[in-house]
Amino acid sequence: MSAPALSLDSTEPSVSPPDAAGSVGALVSLRPGAITLTRHGEPALSRKCLITARQYGEWWAKYEIGGLLAGQTPPPELVAAAQGAGAIYASTRQRAQETAAAAAAGREVMADVMFIEAPLPPPPIPEWIKLSPKWWGVVSRFWWHAFDHHDGQETRAQAEARADQAAQKLIARAESGQDVLVFAHGYFNHMVGRALKADGWKLVHNQGFKYWSQRRYEKR
Repeated sequence: MSAPALSLDSTEPSVSPPDAAGSVGALVSLRPGAITLTRHGEPALSRKCLITARQYGEWWAKYEIGGLLAGQTPPPELVAAAQGAGAIYASTRQRAQETAAAAAAGREVMADVMFIEAPLPPPPIPEWIKLSPKWWGVVSRFWWHAFDHHDGQETRAQAEARADQAAQKLIARAESGQDVLVFAHGYFNHMVGRALKADGWKLVHNQGFKYWSQRRYEKR
């Protein structure tokens, strides 16, 4: 008996090879965007004075509502980061708002009170001691951080909880694949950065905490 002839018309469904380009695209889209924390530009209020602790409390109140020193230009690298960001946030403080306006001209900026600076109430130090605002800031931050001296303002624990919430807000936006840029403040940026690191984000670009500086985090 002769063997049956094989038909060239197969009834089995054909299987297409995997779309390599589509698979790569899917992986890329799932990768979180970067999160960049930026400090505002140089404020207008001068630090070149010697004042008491009580006077520093008054100085800080003026600093909190003041804007930037005139004549500053944002670094080109920061302007490029703003143009490439998918989402931009800024503290509601004027110095942060003016920084965002200068660096992210033409882009939508979401103002959010969540990113304001942690408070700096001066400790109860005798009036005969006078320091510059820069050094009162160091002393006040130490008292706030080490001894929870808050003078009725936000406590360290409350600020840490706010930083955790801010970090989660940024992560949620970055997980959509967008790069996220924040214009805020030196110490609170540090607190948010610490929360990001605790969540597995790595600091990959560090310009420190100088005015206009950037600290970029990526999930790796």
